[in-house]
Amino acid sequence: MAIGTVAAFWAVSFLLVLVPGADWAYAIAAGLRDRTVLPAVGGLLAGYVVLTAVVAAGVAALVAGSPLVMSTLTVAGAAYLVWLGATTLARPSVPQAGEERTGHSWVRRAAKGAGISGLNPKALLLFLALLPQFTDPHARWPLAVQIALLGLVHTVSCAAVYTGVGTGARLVLRARPTAARAVTRVSGAAMVAIGVTLLVEQVAG
Repeated sequence: MAIGTVAAFWAVSFLLVLVPGADWAYAIAAGLRDRTVLPAVGGLLAGYVVLTAVVAAGVAALVAGSPLVMSTLTVAGAAYLVWLGATTLARPSVPQAGEERTGHSWVRRAAKGAGISGLNPKALLLFLALLPQFTDPHARWPLAVQIALLGLVHTVSCAAVYTGVGTGARLVLRARPTAARAVTRVSGAAMVAIGVTLLVEQVAG
Protein backbone atom coordinates (compact mmCIF):
# COMPACT_ATOMS: atom_id res chain seq x y z
CA MET A 1 0.00 0.00 0.00
CA ALA A 2 1.48 3.34 -1.07
CA ILE A 3 2.63 5.68 1.68
CA GLY A 4 1.15 8.61 -0.26
CA THR A 5 -2.29 7.00 -0.12
CA VAL A 6 -2.03 6.50 3.64
CA ALA A 7 -0.86 10.10 4.07
CA ALA A 8 -3.76 11.41 1.98
CA PHE A 9 -6.23 9.40 4.05
CA TRP A 10 -4.65 10.66 7.27
CA ALA A 11 -5.04 14.29 6.14
CA VAL A 12 -8.75 13.83 5.40
CA SER A 13 -9.31 11.75 8.52
CA PHE A 14 -7.54 14.22 10.80
CA LEU A 15 -9.63 17.11 9.51
CA LEU A 16 -12.79 15.13 10.23
CA VAL A 17 -11.60 14.32 13.75
CA LEU A 18 -11.10 18.04 14.40
CA VAL A 19 -14.79 18.69 13.77
CA PRO A 20 -16.50 18.84 17.22
CA GLY A 21 -19.24 16.31 17.84
CA ALA A 22 -20.43 13.79 20.39
CA ASP A 23 -16.90 12.41 20.83
CA TRP A 24 -15.59 15.86 21.72
CA ALA A 25 -18.46 16.43 24.12
CA TYR A 26 -17.78 13.19 25.96
CA ALA A 27 -14.01 13.83 26.11
CA ILE A 28 -14.61 17.30 27.57
CA ALA A 29 -17.09 15.95 30.12
CA ALA A 30 -14.61 13.25 31.12
CA GLY A 31 -11.85 15.80 31.50
CA LEU A 32 -13.98 17.88 33.84
CA ARG A 33 -15.56 15.12 35.89
CA ASP A 34 -13.04 12.29 36.13
CA ARG A 35 -9.55 11.83 37.53
CA THR A 36 -8.23 10.78 34.12
CA VAL A 37 -9.58 10.86 30.57
CA LEU A 38 -7.96 7.56 29.61
CA PRO A 39 -11.01 5.30 30.21
CA ALA A 40 -13.35 7.60 28.26
CA VAL A 41 -10.93 8.08 25.37
CA GLY A 42 -10.08 4.38 25.39
CA GLY A 43 -13.77 3.57 25.04
CA LEU A 44 -14.17 5.97 22.13
CA LEU A 45 -11.20 4.36 20.40
CA ALA A 46 -12.57 0.87 21.05
CA GLY A 47 -15.75 1.87 19.25
CA TYR A 48 -13.79 2.91 16.18
CA VAL A 49 -11.75 -0.29 16.29
CA VAL A 50 -15.00 -2.25 16.19
CA LEU A 51 -16.28 -0.16 13.27
CA THR A 52 -13.01 -0.77 11.42
CA ALA A 53 -13.38 -4.50 11.96
CA VAL A 54 -16.98 -4.36 10.73
CA VAL A 55 -15.99 -2.54 7.55
CA ALA A 56 -13.01 -4.85 6.96
CA ALA A 57 -15.27 -7.87 7.31
CA GLY A 58 -17.70 -6.46 4.74
CA VAL A 59 -20.60 -6.47 7.19
CA ALA A 60 -21.04 -2.70 6.98
CA ALA A 61 -22.20 -2.92 3.37
CA LEU A 62 -24.94 -5.31 4.39
CA VAL A 63 -25.98 -3.10 7.31
CA ALA A 64 -26.04 0.06 5.18
CA GLY A 65 -28.08 -1.76 2.54
CA SER A 66 -30.78 -2.82 4.98
CA PRO A 67 -33.20 0.02 5.83
CA LEU A 68 -34.57 -1.80 8.87
CA VAL A 69 -31.16 -2.58 10.36
CA MET A 70 -29.90 0.92 9.63
CA SER A 71 -32.99 2.52 11.16
CA THR A 72 -32.70 0.37 14.26
CA LEU A 73 -29.03 1.28 14.63
CA THR A 74 -29.79 4.96 14.18
CA VAL A 75 -32.56 4.98 16.78
CA ALA A 76 -30.44 3.03 19.26
CA GLY A 77 -27.47 5.35 18.83
CA ALA A 78 -29.61 8.48 19.00
CA ALA A 79 -31.44 7.32 22.11
CA TYR A 80 -28.13 6.54 23.79
CA LEU A 81 -26.78 10.00 23.02
CA VAL A 82 -29.95 11.67 24.34
CA TRP A 83 -29.79 9.62 27.55
CA LEU A 84 -26.10 10.34 28.09
CA GLY A 85 -26.55 14.04 27.36
CA ALA A 86 -29.52 14.30 29.70
CA THR A 87 -27.51 12.59 32.43
CA THR A 88 -24.69 15.08 31.93
CA LEU A 89 -27.12 18.00 32.12
CA ALA A 90 -28.67 16.60 35.29
CA ARG A 91 -25.28 16.44 37.05
CA PRO A 92 -23.21 19.34 35.71
CA SER A 93 -21.17 19.89 38.87
CA VAL A 94 -17.40 19.52 38.57
CA PRO A 95 -14.65 19.19 41.21
CA GLN A 96 -12.89 22.22 42.55
CA ALA A 97 -9.21 22.87 41.93
CA GLY A 98 -7.00 20.34 43.70
CA GLU A 99 -9.91 17.97 44.32
CA GLU A 100 -9.74 14.45 42.90
CA ARG A 101 -12.79 12.51 41.98
CA THR A 102 -12.89 8.82 41.23
CA GLY A 103 -16.30 8.84 39.56
CA HIS A 104 -17.59 5.73 37.86
CA SER A 105 -15.46 2.69 37.26
CA TRP A 106 -13.03 2.58 34.35
CA VAL A 107 -15.10 -0.12 32.69
CA ARG A 108 -18.30 1.91 32.86
CA ARG A 109 -16.66 5.04 31.48
CA ALA A 110 -15.00 3.07 28.70
CA ALA A 111 -18.30 1.36 27.86
CA LYS A 112 -19.97 4.77 27.54
CA GLY A 113 -17.26 5.94 25.17
CA ALA A 114 -17.52 2.79 23.06
CA GLY A 115 -21.28 3.26 22.90
CA ILE A 116 -20.94 6.85 21.70
CA SER A 117 -18.57 6.03 18.84
CA GLY A 118 -19.67 2.48 18.10
CA LEU A 119 -23.41 3.20 18.00
CA ASN A 120 -23.06 6.27 15.83
CA PRO A 121 -24.65 5.33 12.47
CA LYS A 122 -23.15 8.35 10.75
CA ALA A 123 -19.70 7.17 11.80
CA LEU A 124 -20.50 3.75 10.35
CA LEU A 125 -21.52 5.27 7.03
CA LEU A 126 -18.47 7.54 7.12
CA PHE A 127 -16.22 4.52 7.51
CA LEU A 128 -18.11 2.70 4.78
CA ALA A 129 -17.85 5.61 2.34
CA LEU A 130 -14.38 6.88 3.21
CA LEU A 131 -12.16 3.87 3.88
CA PRO A 132 -12.77 1.99 0.60
CA GLN A 133 -11.90 5.09 -1.46
CA PHE A 134 -8.30 4.86 -0.25
CA THR A 135 -7.85 1.15 -0.91
CA ASP A 136 -6.42 -0.52 -3.98
CA PRO A 137 -8.06 -3.82 -5.01
CA HIS A 138 -4.98 -4.63 -7.11
CA ALA A 139 -2.47 -4.07 -4.33
CA ARG A 140 -0.43 -6.88 -2.84
CA TRP A 141 -2.11 -6.40 0.54
CA PRO A 142 -5.59 -7.92 0.98
CA LEU A 143 -8.41 -5.39 1.03
CA ALA A 144 -9.26 -6.19 4.66
CA VAL A 145 -5.67 -5.50 5.72
CA GLN A 146 -5.67 -2.16 3.90
CA ILE A 147 -8.90 -1.14 5.62
CA ALA A 148 -7.52 -2.26 8.99
CA LEU A 149 -4.43 -0.09 8.47
CA LEU A 150 -6.48 2.96 7.51
CA GLY A 151 -8.79 2.38 10.46
CA LEU A 152 -5.75 2.24 12.73
CA VAL A 153 -4.51 5.55 11.30
CA HIS A 154 -7.89 7.13 12.02
CA THR A 155 -7.95 5.70 15.54
CA VAL A 156 -4.49 7.10 16.30
CA SER A 157 -5.66 10.54 15.18
CA CYS A 158 -8.70 10.22 17.43
CA ALA A 159 -6.47 9.22 20.35
CA ALA A 160 -4.30 12.31 19.98
CA VAL A 161 -7.15 14.78 19.51
CA TYR A 162 -9.55 13.44 22.13
CA THR A 163 -6.82 13.07 24.75
CA GLY A 164 -5.77 16.64 24.07
CA VAL A 165 -9.34 17.92 24.23
CA GLY A 166 -10.13 16.11 27.49
CA THR A 167 -6.83 17.00 29.16
CA GLY A 168 -7.05 20.58 27.98
CA ALA A 169 -10.53 20.93 29.46
CA ARG A 170 -9.24 19.52 32.74
CA LEU A 171 -6.20 21.82 32.97
CA VAL A 172 -7.89 25.00 31.78
CA LEU A 173 -11.30 24.74 33.42
CA ARG A 174 -10.73 22.72 36.58
CA ALA A 175 -9.86 25.84 38.59
CA ARG A 176 -12.87 27.67 37.13
CA PRO A 177 -15.97 25.85 38.48
CA THR A 178 -18.48 28.25 36.94
CA ALA A 179 -16.96 27.99 33.47
CA ALA A 180 -16.54 24.24 33.91
CA ARG A 181 -20.23 23.78 34.73
CA ALA A 182 -21.16 25.86 31.68
CA VAL A 183 -18.92 23.75 29.42
CA THR A 184 -20.34 20.55 30.92
CA ARG A 185 -23.88 21.76 30.22
CA VAL A 186 -22.91 22.66 26.66
CA SER A 187 -21.37 19.20 26.21
CA GLY A 188 -24.53 17.53 27.50
CA ALA A 189 -26.73 19.74 25.34
CA ALA A 190 -24.59 18.91 22.30
CA MET A 191 -25.10 15.18 22.83
CA VAL A 192 -28.84 15.66 23.27
CA ALA A 193 -29.02 17.85 20.16
CA ILE A 194 -27.13 15.32 18.03
CA GLY A 195 -29.34 12.49 19.29
CA VAL A 196 -32.56 14.42 18.68
CA THR A 197 -31.37 15.41 15.20
CA LEU A 198 -30.78 11.77 14.31
CA LEU A 199 -34.22 10.81 15.62
CA VAL A 200 -35.89 13.63 13.68
CA GLU A 201 -34.09 12.57 10.51
CA GLN A 202 -35.42 9.06 10.97
CA VAL A 203 -38.99 10.26 11.49
CA ALA A 204 -38.79 12.68 8.57
CA GLY A 205 -37.29 9.97 6.39
